Amino acid sequence: MSARIVLLVFSSLLAAPVFAACEDPPRPKVNWAGCDLSGRNLAGLDLRQAVLSRADLTGADLSRTRLDDADLGDAVLRGARLVRLKADRARLVGADLTGADLSRARLRGAVLDRAVLRDADLSGAILDGAHFYDTVFTGAVLRRASLRDASLEQADLSGADLVEADLSGAKMPGARLEEARLQGAKLIKTDLTGADLADADLSGADLSRASLADADLTGARLDGARLGSTIWTDRRRCRRDAVERCRD
Repeated sequence: MSARIVLLVFSSLLAAPVFAACEDPPRPKVNWAGCDLSGRNLAGLDLRQAVLSRADLTGADLSRTRLDDADLGDAVLRGARLVRLKADRARLVGADLTGADLSRARLRGAVLDRAVLRDADLSGAILDGAHFYDTVFTGAVLRRASLRDASLEQADLSGADLVEADLSGAKMPGARLEEARLQGAKLIKTDLTGADLADADLSGADLSRASLADADLTGARLDGARLGSTIWTDRRRCRRDAVERCRD
């Protein structure tokens, strides 16, 4: 009988769910899901593969922190300091990063679908291959950021600052870029099919071999923009040496 009781107790322990322990010390794979970490200084820590889903990190400092492969789904990071953060392949689906400072952060291959990055600073950030489906970037600063091969389908970049950003190979069908600043941006082979670029400034941008099929360019500035072999709004291909104008 006693052996059977011991076996039952042991089996129940194995089956018990793992709950977040908010008082646990910081370490890789720590489970802080749903914890209140607002205002905490977590700068420079190794939190790789940590679970921070639904955590409140409002105003927290995660500068130079390692968050590779971490889960921050639905986390609140409003006004957080994430300068030089390293979060390759991290999951931030639905996260609120309004006003956060992600300057020079690295989030290669990260998933930020439906996240909110309104008024965030991503200047110089490395976001290559990241996913931003239906993500809000209104008023965000992405100057000289690298978004090569990133997915920004239906993302809202209205009024965003993308001066000299590299969006080469990015997938942006249906993206909203009204009044966005894209001066000197690299948009080589970028898919902008059906994108809204009304009143956007594309002066000096390189749109070589990009697709602007069915895009709205009403009021857009294209001074000095390179359009070599670009697919124009009417789905016809521009001249290989086209600048400012697709065809004469």
